Amino acid sequence: MNRREFLGASAATSGLLLLKAKTAFGYEANSAVRLGLLGCGRRGTSVATSFAKNAGARIVALADIFPDKLATAKTHFDAVNAELGQAAINPKLMFRGHTAFQQLAASPDVDAIQISTPPYFHVEHLDAVVGGGKHAYCEKPVGVDMVQTVRALEIAKRVDGKVSIDVGFQVRSAPPFAEIVRRIHAGDLGKIAAITAHYNAPEATYPDRSGMPAEERRLRDWLWDRTLSGDILLEQNIHVIDVCNWIMGTHPISAVAKSSRMVVRNFGNTSDNYQVIFTYPGSVELSFSSTQFGTNGFFDVSERIFGSLGNADAPYSGPLRITGQNAWTWVDDKAANATPGKFAADGAFTDNLALADTMKDRGFIQSITSGKFHNQIADGVATARSCMLGRMAAETGRQVTWDELQQNSEAYSLGLDIKQFT
Repeated sequence: MNRREFLGASAATSGLLLLKAKTAFGYEANSAVRLGLLGCGRRGTSVATSFAKNAGARIVALADIFPDKLATAKTHFDAVNAELGQAAINPKLMFRGHTAFQQLAASPDVDAIQISTPPYFHVEHLDAVVGGGKHAYCEKPVGVDMVQTVRALEIAKRVDGKVSIDVGFQVRSAPPFAEIVRRIHAGDLGKIAAITAHYNAPEATYPDRSGMPAEERRLRDWLWDRTLSGDILLEQNIHVIDVCNWIMGTHPISAVAKSSRMVVRNFGNTSDNYQVIFTYPGSVELSFSSTQFGTNGFFDVSERIFGSLGNADAPYSGPLRITGQNAWTWVDDKAANATPGKFAADGAFTDNLALADTMKDRGFIQSITSGKFHNQIADGVATARSCMLGRMAAETGRQVTWDELQQNSEAYSLGLDIKQFT
């Protein structure tokens, strides 16, 4: 299957959904879902723009703790809406400060909310969003500690079948990845014996904020903060761990790991490298490594799966293929004109992930308009906990089992008065 065939099949499915006269939940087949963006940073803006341009959602509301972020987002989305023949965002639907998420969740003018705030707040914001009867698209991870993931699973049970909830693992929606995983699950590699994977990226960067109060700077530059982000294994590397869980059909049962901060010199406290060996059921081991430092733009992410009948390579950029008895290569009919994949702070990648956001966004919106609601919290929690397993192994310097992790009740403390931001 190539790109054109995959998209053709997807389009046919989409057509069936959109042709339905009306769902039991009141959405007309061609009505636009009214979407509110919670967290107007780089990634949040990129994804919401994709929702508008690729999935037919209308961006009608914005919320952020900082007024300058709101102003920048309004300028951007007013232009996007004008391009799409839609109205500018009503200033009454712009919410700021530490209660902005609650105000957005309570708004009767919003159907769904995209949660793109720092990971520490994801579960709290998700609880408010679904509590307000809104559908939720929540960026990964679903919690930064075990206590938060327990709360997330309680939310999943409470709202199951009432609203649609997606977690931002868009790689699963990228056509090349969907096809290679389908082939692996069909047995094209035979018995899986081992996996190697890596996520190498430049250091996260922010503008100079000299003179800014320390607590505000910490909140704005949250990628550098271990509590707010969960550390690089949970915040960024999680995509690779999710792909491996997807391939294996389960989570790892133990891990040994090391991490350190060898190069990065910003004010934060995140690691800049990890080395983890995860063990899955059946004694299948995943050897994973990551780096996040340097400013030369070096970026390389990939999984390689070794099986009894062959191997599979699943990189973000480059040939995505199976070698061996059931040899196969993903054929992209636009590959000749493609821009090589590179690190993008907003997650707007090209190459093998070029359609990841588009397909993921369409799937979420269609789940709402069709009434076939998603509930991806449990899978999101499983992957978040997988990363916590590796993080805990690095922190303790010994092997940690999945069962031991489940008994861990340590809760991250923000140590910051969020109420000062009004």
